[in-house]
Amino acid sequence: MNNSQQFESDSIHRVVVRRALTAEDPANLQLHFEAAVLDRYRELPGFSIVRTNTVGRLKKEGGWAIDFGIAPDDEQIHASIGDLMRLPEADREHWSQHATALISSKMFLQMRLAPGSCFDDGDLRNW
Repeated sequence: MNNSQQFESDSIHRVVVRRALTAEDPANLQLHFEAAVLDRYRELPGFSIVRTNTVGRLKKEGGWAIDFGIAPDDEQIHASIGDLMRLPEADREHWSQHATALISSKMFLQMRLAPGSCFDDGDLRNW
């Protein structure tokens, strides 16, 4: 992805985040996954996966469907939280096993998982 494409992607992402925060509706926020999350469905009967250059759809015959975005390298995909929450529980577990993180603070994520716990992450200072 070149800098221009990244800027355009960042700009649209900011609109999605702004709308989620102002409307207090996180349904369109995106989670990111290894594209390998789709491999399971390629092996199961009754599923189809179709795509264009940048978007795709996974569909269970007679059941649910989920749309997703495709990163330029085809190694990552992303989908909205709202759509992911409509997947059956076993499928949500499968997707969670393929989740990828954007650059994040491991310590902060651990703190969110165990509120009230004590974490030693260095001295407190102004920033």
